Amino acid sequence: MSEPKQSPSPPDLADAPATVTPIHPLPATPPAPASSSAPSALAAPAAPASDVAALFINRELSWLEFNRRVLYEARDESNPLIERLKFVAIFDNNLDEFFMKRVGGLKQQLASNVRELPPDSRTPRQQLAEINAAVRPMLAEQRRLLNDELLPALRQHGLEILRWDEIKPAERRHLAEEFDRKIFPVLTPLAVDPAHPFPFISNLSLSLAVAVRSPGGAAGHLPGRAGTLRFARIKAPHILPRWVQVPKTLRFVPIEEVIANNLQRLFEGMEIVESHPFRVTRNSDVQRHEDAADDLLEAIQEELRERRFATVVRLELAKGCPEWMRELLCDQLEVGSPEVFELDGPLGLRDLMQLSAVPLPSLRFRPWTPVTHPRLASLAAAGDGESDDIFGVIAAGDLLVHHPFDSFTTSVQRFIEGAADDPAVFAIKQTLYRTSSDSPNMRALIRAAEARKQVAATVEIKARFDEAANIEWAEALEGVGAHVAYGVVGLKTHAKIALAVRRERDQLRSYVHLGTGNYNPETAKLYTDLGLFTANEELAADVAQLFNMLTGYVHRPHFKKLLVAPINMRQRFLELIRREVEHSREGRGGRIIAKMNSLEDREIVEALYEASAAGVEMDLVVRGICRLRPGIPGQSETIRVISIIGRFLEHARIFCFANAGRPEYFIGSADWMSRNLDYRVEAIAPVEDPRLQEELRAILDLQLADNVKAWDLRADGTYHQRRPAEGEPARSSQDILMQRALDRAGRPPVAGPAGQ
Repeated sequence: MSEPKQSPSPPDLADAPATVTPIHPLPATPPAPASSSAPSALAAPAAPASDVAALFINRELSWLEFNRRVLYEARDESNPLIERLKFVAIFDNNLDEFFMKRVGGLKQQLASNVRELPPDSRTPRQQLAEINAAVRPMLAEQRRLLNDELLPALRQHGLEILRWDEIKPAERRHLAEEFDRKIFPVLTPLAVDPAHPFPFISNLSLSLAVAVRSPGGAAGHLPGRAGTLRFARIKAPHILPRWVQVPKTLRFVPIEEVIANNLQRLFEGMEIVESHPFRVTRNSDVQRHEDAADDLLEAIQEELRERRFATVVRLELAKGCPEWMRELLCDQLEVGSPEVFELDGPLGLRDLMQLSAVPLPSLRFRPWTPVTHPRLASLAAAGDGESDDIFGVIAAGDLLVHHPFDSFTTSVQRFIEGAADDPAVFAIKQTLYRTSSDSPNMRALIRAAEARKQVAATVEIKARFDEAANIEWAEALEGVGAHVAYGVVGLKTHAKIALAVRRERDQLRSYVHLGTGNYNPETAKLYTDLGLFTANEELAADVAQLFNMLTGYVHRPHFKKLLVAPINMRQRFLELIRREVEHSREGRGGRIIAKMNSLEDREIVEALYEASAAGVEMDLVVRGICRLRPGIPGQSETIRVISIIGRFLEHARIFCFANAGRPEYFIGSADWMSRNLDYRVEAIAPVEDPRLQEELRAILDLQLADNVKAWDLRADGTYHQRRPAEGEPARSSQDILMQRALDRAGRPPVAGPAGQ
């Protein structure tokens, strides 16, 4: 593949309309009552109320509002200090991915003169300008929060991040020795001169821009002073800890500070003039052409190579970088001032996550250990020798698990491992989108294939940022004889399904797990997800056909129960919404409750507007992007939207349609986004057992009643966090779900809020 061209010049972004309104900064006090309003980049563009564009919030700005809510968790003094520090890191990591994926994609659209506009009618240039205007005050708030609040508060507990000149001389000597032993051997200074072109700067790498000169050389700047002042780049090695610990303390010095203050070891005989950290972000939205690829695996490997050299979309500089050095970096990296972010303090704050393991338990959330579901408790007690009994539990009735409140290890992982080890199971099929580096799930599949079971895995090697790991797992499975498919050309396989076929009394019986989250034991501790276990024959037959579609050829696949994208899911969801409209118009009431990560699809949003105009009552729990504007008179006044940001990342999808007293519930892998409905293979399953429907409704009711971690979306696009009214008890849905899991398992209640 050829490298995509980036034609727009940096001033294009600076020439944006002067009317851009930045996202309002985080409030210094709890949000104002519902009657007040605040300016926001999400405000509808100036247009008549009938203008369709005014009904849609911009996707990118809506995502930035989500990240603003993440940053607010770092402000929230009810969260322990180290958890607040982690939210600063999460905010930074989110922003890295946003620039790689979304800003990179918009810059490509601008370069390609894309004419198709989003529903809000903003051009790529307008979006880039408004993103720029929104991000800068958020970054300023992040740095103020870190430097003025969190670090001083942590210092009171002995945890410090220090500059080199803030540590004692003896400590400097020790770190200099550490530099010689552990850091110096892996550093490579790269000079820039006529014999040495400007080096390649890898994505998200932390570097030092260094100016040196020969002893006795005249002072001067690099341009026009060849032979005196010289420029070099040093990359801080990512294989070493970012924070170098001062011995016997909880005091840390950033590795770039240690390197910067020991540069003489790297430039022997040269005078060190100055050094400044910098960091680049590259576009990861590299276009692939699957239809033309003879080998998809090779195409993805080529894309990974190409992504390394993609266009720079952001340059971060430490405050104090001189103008001549800034100009040199901008010139060599081909960026302009809109792409340059000068920041106060360390760059790459995602690395603060490394400090979360310091031994200060009082500054972290109380540890949470997921609880084994009561119906699986006897299996957990029995040990591995009885792991195949999980099929007996599922055969006795459908089972719903809710992670991380219910244990992933004793449910989903046990199902896969039980299938691998049970002699009566002779076939296992599974989709894999993201998993852990040392996945017990993958080890179980490999073990099953080695035992000559029929193992078929659809490994999604297009899962962004996990391509390389997934390719390794795919090759490992193929190496032991498993059947490995890479999905359907042009589509990502995002469905979370597993099928085990078992011989029972001379008959075959299929057991299914369908979930909302990945088969990843690590994220299962951090994300809220749902999983349905069932032996329902019709649902199992649908899942089997879906696997046939993924691994072979199926002409016009038909599914009796399963909603599958891009086959029947969009149509079925629209039918369910319109059925509520008919119920409402006929006087039977109309009601929809839906929980998802994002609501972005134009056709779905328009259908919800139509339903609201017909009187259908709707409550939507949308964690991230939401293009719909609730509460518009005559348009969406019956729609309420909340977002919950808390200790765990809300990731489950639940869809409930009241159906005039005969409610239908669904769970699965898809959001109401165009990419999920049209460009991915997704699976949504009905939950038909009345007991399990009650469990889902209880989850939804808890979230809708949350008055601690819930944010209400208003028609103007702003979010306002709920707070308990005077005399009202605090209700954090995640805290209550943790306590309910303990109660259900017969464990003693805990003192204080479960999240603390």
